[in-house]
Amino acid sequence: MERNRLDISRRKILFGALQGAGVLLLSGCENIFNQLHQNRKVLSLLESVEGLNRRLLRFLTGSNKLAQEFSEKDISRTFKPNGNPPPFTMEYVMNAMSGWPSWKLEVGGLVKQPGQFSLNDLKAMPARSQITRHDCVEGWSAIGKWKGVPLTEIMKVVQPDPQAKYVVFYCMDMDTESNNFYESIDMVDALHPQTILAYEMNDQSLPIEHGAPLRLRVETQLGYKMAKYIQRIEFVENFKEIGQGKGGYWEDRGYEWYAGI
Repeated sequence: MERNRLDISRRKILFGALQGAGVLLLSGCENIFNQLHQNRKVLSLLESVEGLNRRLLRFLTGSNKLAQEFSEKDISRTFKPNGNPPPFTMEYVMNAMSGWPSWKLEVGGLVKQPGQFSLNDLKAMPARSQITRHDCVEGWSAIGKWKGVPLTEIMKVVQPDPQAKYVVFYCMDMDTESNNFYESIDMVDALHPQTILAYEMNDQSLPIEHGAPLRLRVETQLGYKMAKYIQRIEFVENFKEIGQGKGGYWEDRGYEWYAGI
């Protein structure tokens, strides 16, 4: 995604939320919005709408409702990569050229058994394959086949503590200002059967542009939630001290934390 296209401001997101809630019913109300935007109580109210939407959607659909799955004949011929460009550091390039021999996934935080997993370790675990549609916030979609280890299999090994409420994914890719990408989901999505750490796409090793060696697939949300180039996972009670406290790279720049579809 090009930064100038996807760096949606918090101001525009809030303005859209007000319009969607029916608060701004007439044209020419942006001056009113500018005043409201300075009001912390209003901002707090708007941010609470996201949590309400999340709870309502899960109530209506069920927390374990599966995203639609497709057949092999439905797989898209082209599948645009989303997110930042690959992390072309020397370490990353050398690892990619030699099949990821020194890459390891670190898993820690509020867990009983922190661990490190090589790509071969992950491939030795029970796997899931699924053919699903990727919906991008830009308005395009594509269908692809993904294979990987369910996040629940990792959780069985590391044993998250009861106070762990969120899972944070730290990535190797970064923007032009050297800010690393990160993303988070709650335990409901972490336990969802279609939430996997994918290492294959369309029966091939995960391509560089699609997040090799490992990317998140959380099929109940929009594409920007699906972290690529993952190098570390942390189980946390909250994410208010991570980044700008909004739960993800794009969320820190105005996107909604919950992007359910």
